[in-house]
Amino acid sequence: MRSQFNWYQYRLLIQIDDADKREYYEQEALHNAWTGRQLERQINSGLYERLLLSNDKEAVLAVARRERVPENPAEIIKDPMVLEFLGLERKAAYYEKDFEQALIDNLQQFLLELGNGFSFVARQRRLLLEDDEFSIDLVFYNRLLRCFVLFDIKTKKITHKDIGQLQMYVNYYDREEKLPDENPTIGILICAEKNNTLVKYSLPEENKTILASKYELYLPTENQLLEEMKRELKQFEERQANENAEDF
Repeated sequence: MRSQFNWYQYRLLIQIDDADKREYYEQEALHNAWTGRQLERQINSGLYERLLLSNDKEAVLAVARRERVPENPAEIIKDPMVLEFLGLERKAAYYEKDFEQALIDNLQQFLLELGNGFSFVARQRRLLLEDDEFSIDLVFYNRLLRCFVLFDIKTKKITHKDIGQLQMYVNYYDREEKLPDENPTIGILICAEKNNTLVKYSLPEENKTILASKYELYLPTENQLLEEMKRELKQFEERQANENAEDF
């Protein structure tokens, strides 16, 4: 254990039985100067398990140890995102402007949930394309991925039109805002519900810049995280089986 930790942080870490999981939180707490409360929140939100949903364990640990820099958004973007700090009740729908305002009001906690390297750039970034006006909900920059990250908020189940609109925002930033030495812009749809198959077929096969992340308004239990991992694994295996069948 590190001498930089206080007793509360020590107690949280020694309660983690899995050595890899304990090392991950130890490294992240050290590099990000998490307080005891922040460390507790990250553990309770299942940060480690959520990253494992789309990454292998060695890749997650290598990034935490600063042995490598993330190369794609899936390595740092969580799905689901846990936004319990907004204090919103679970109900059928929210106005998207109210949801966005809640994120801005809790920007420090939102940055903690987003993770390493994020900095806030703009809210409701206006785009005027001839006579048509659009607004990008939230714009961030990630210094590790060296690119802009655009967030579009949908407090409902996303559609292919939502994906197409976010793709247009990404294209605009790539052509008008991105510097030559920066990486392609990333677009994230934060949504109440998503259809992974719809997302897959709405985007090119080589897509690496548009992601959809479901939000949760309550901290997940260990059983919920386990079930989510099982569901993601099953869907991955089904996709692999379908792709292999198409090759024959």
